[in-house]
Amino acid sequence: MDIQKVALFAAPVTAIIALCYGVYLTLQILKEEEGTEKMKEIAQAIRQGSMAYLKRQFTVILPFMVIIAVLIGWKLDIGTMLTFLLGAVFSGISGFAGMWVAVRANVRTANNALKGLNPALKTAFGAGTVNGMLIVGLGLLGVSIIYIFSYLKNINATDVLVGYGFGAALVALFMRVGGGIFTKAADVGADLVGKVEKGIPEDDPRNPATIADNVGDNVGDCAGMGADVFESYAITIVAAMILGGAAFGLPGVVFPLVARAGAIVTSIIGTFFVKARSEDENPMSALNRGFIVASVFALVLFLGLSYFLLGDIRVGYAAAVGLGAMILILFLTQYYTGTNFGPVQNIAKASQTGAGTNLITGLAYGMESVAPIVLVVCATIGLGYHFAGFFGISLAGMGMLAVTGIIMSMDTFGPVADNADGIAEMSNMPEKGKRVLGSLDAVGNTTKALTKGFAIGSAAVAASSLFATYFEKTGLTSIDIGSPLVFIGILAGAMIPYLFSSRLVSAVGKAATLMVEEVRRQFKEIKGIMEGTAKPDYAKCVSISTEAAQKELIIPAAIVIFSPVIIGFMGKEALGGFLGGVILSSLCLALFSCNAGAAWDNAKKYIEAGNLGGKGTDTHKAAVVGDTVGDPLKDTSGPALNPMIKIINIVALLIVQFIKL
Repeated sequence: MDIQKVALFAAPVTAIIALCYGVYLTLQILKEEEGTEKMKEIAQAIRQGSMAYLKRQFTVILPFMVIIAVLIGWKLDIGTMLTFLLGAVFSGISGFAGMWVAVRANVRTANNALKGLNPALKTAFGAGTVNGMLIVGLGLLGVSIIYIFSYLKNINATDVLVGYGFGAALVALFMRVGGGIFTKAADVGADLVGKVEKGIPEDDPRNPATIADNVGDNVGDCAGMGADVFESYAITIVAAMILGGAAFGLPGVVFPLVARAGAIVTSIIGTFFVKARSEDENPMSALNRGFIVASVFALVLFLGLSYFLLGDIRVGYAAAVGLGAMILILFLTQYYTGTNFGPVQNIAKASQTGAGTNLITGLAYGMESVAPIVLVVCATIGLGYHFAGFFGISLAGMGMLAVTGIIMSMDTFGPVADNADGIAEMSNMPEKGKRVLGSLDAVGNTTKALTKGFAIGSAAVAASSLFATYFEKTGLTSIDIGSPLVFIGILAGAMIPYLFSSRLVSAVGKAATLMVEEVRRQFKEIKGIMEGTAKPDYAKCVSISTEAAQKELIIPAAIVIFSPVIIGFMGKEALGGFLGGVILSSLCLALFSCNAGAAWDNAKKYIEAGNLGGKGTDTHKAAVVGDTVGDPLKDTSGPALNPMIKIINIVALLIVQFIKL
């Protein structure tokens, strides 16, 4: 059997099947009714704001991407430039198309909630599955196209695959940064003025920032997360193919393609098990069933392929380690951010004595959460290396991303359910529908937190794979941290994530200030908003968030791209130290930011559910302050560190070819 021909057939065909499944689900969703005229009006405002934002963002991104592509073509080669553009286009499509479906599924989910739990769950999860299938389908299709072209032209695919990962990661960075700034500026304005000053819900139609807040859920959690996970998915394939070729020759190059193809099938199978058994069942149980089924099938797949394709079961063990690590990270994230566990409840209790103690307690748990997850990542890297060397590390990363299709289904489910709940609130939906959507929204908050933990953990392992690839490309076997230049590189690398994050948090602060002032102005100048006799100017709030997000795209990207180039002139050992510093610092800072922010958010929601006095109390107001501080951490700077880590590592791989190190 010619294994290369098997890969040529299996990988692209499976990718196309995933995309076709996504198209089928999209058509099924669009057949559903949108509900009342009021619901349609609200949904249209969210849809128009979301699409207008993305159009504006791509206008800003395009010139920058063209400049980078020209530089790659000039300094490297045309093949790498073309794969860079392919990765960028596919990453952009995955974010754009996933959000396109989400902003049409939200109102249909809301309307179906009047029919019961399963109809609403089916629509929301179906929209999420479309996003999941886009990510895995386009991710594998892109690599397959490059591999097929290389096979036909008799050239080494691994020489140009790095460009694909770079294009995907750079677009993901832009979408993560822009979407994060947009959504948090709107969220802070809706919370601080609406909830704290006026005592109305963030989704109350009288709140001028409510449409911008719902738009933000889509551009941040759908488009941003979709592009983010797409590039992790693509990069782990690239790293595994490069390291697999070094370890096993052609079979090692083919293995990641075939394994990814099979894992797509397991994710599709898992989606058929997501169905509530009764109207009273927690929707999280239905989601977990699909996840468990997909994971079990993926485990069997990896072990079987490693034995029959490579003749070494240890390769399968390395991938299994990654799969197990993903489950552990999801559990640990749920413990530190879920409303049913001690950390969030203790933060809520601390709010009884004011915002200060809320912040102190949240900081403590955010810091604590870093330790167990980092230990899991350390064990994953160590065991992956034990079983199959550097190739094993990359396979552990593949294992963590094995069921990306269904995990992203769970992630996008969150903002769709959140939007649906907001539409129900603004359109005065009957209580039956609100109860169903309330349960879906609560689960959606949990899935969003879980998938952020998944994204960070997988980013760290993916970056470790790229780090190992850097050693492979440069011929280094080790670096001496006692060397002054290496130590300077480590310190500089550890500093970059803080500089990068400071720009993003500062941008959210500036945009949130403008948003708060605008919402206050509207309450003051537009008479009748609080009485419901006048309509707020929602478009102005959307415009403020959009403009603020676009202003801050270029400088963070420049920091990420040019910092490894500058350090690169100090030598290959110094650059290796720099990469190590970036990975270590980014992992810890991202985990702290996302977990602390999610814990503050859910502490607020725990109180709003009727605990510790409920809404409108001083305890609730203190918790809102904590949530406001955590918002830019969990939805802007923390998640943006994921693509940042990988871009820096990819740039290092690219510059070794033309900078004399």
